[in-house]
Amino acid sequence: MARCPVATASLIEQEVEVKRELDSLVTQMHSSGMRYEEAVREFKRQYLREVLVTHRGNQCKAAEELGMHRNTLSRAMAELGLDLAEVRATLKRPPRSERPVLSTVRSLYRQG
Repeated sequence: MARCPVATASLIEQEVEVKRELDSLVTQMHSSGMRYEEAVREFKRQYLREVLVTHRGNQCKAAEELGMHRNTLSRAMAELGLDLAEVRATLKRPPRSERPVLSTVRSLYRQG
């Protein structure tokens, strides 16, 4: 299956931008005196958290994307102090008092 040249170019540009941002972050970490072990730990923690959020806290799906067994992911999370409840808390729906009322949303949609 051939890829669209525009999509491929866009992915390459995105990859270059991500690498540029990572380079900048590494420079900041180094210049602030962060030790290697702490930098790696923080990277792993943030990366695992991002994958877990993407999969709405589903460890099986996250582990599959990461190419590891779910038990290995659970162990890594424990070692990094990454709590699944913390991840899931960011995914919860807002309280009813903060949710838009469906009839209000419908009327706004019809007006616009």
